[in-house]
Amino acid sequence: MRNKTVNIDRFIFAFAGGMILISLGLGLLVSPYWFFLTGFVGLNMLQAAFTGFCPLAMILKKLGLKPGEAFK
Repeated sequence: MRNKTVNIDRFIFAFAGGMILISLGLGLLVSPYWFFLTGFVGLNMLQAAFTGFCPLAMILKKLGLKPGEAFK
């Protein structure tokens, strides 16, 4: 059985996925300018994959969440 505790990695993936879905919905229903938020989140995820730098991970670590494998 896998460990289902919330760590920084899980929180960041859930947060990014939620932001992408929300911005897509707002882009379709409110204004296409919300698609810029989708692009920003995607670019941030891409650069974090290569650099390991994620501002949200640093904030969550200071708040006491346990690091996972991606953001130590």
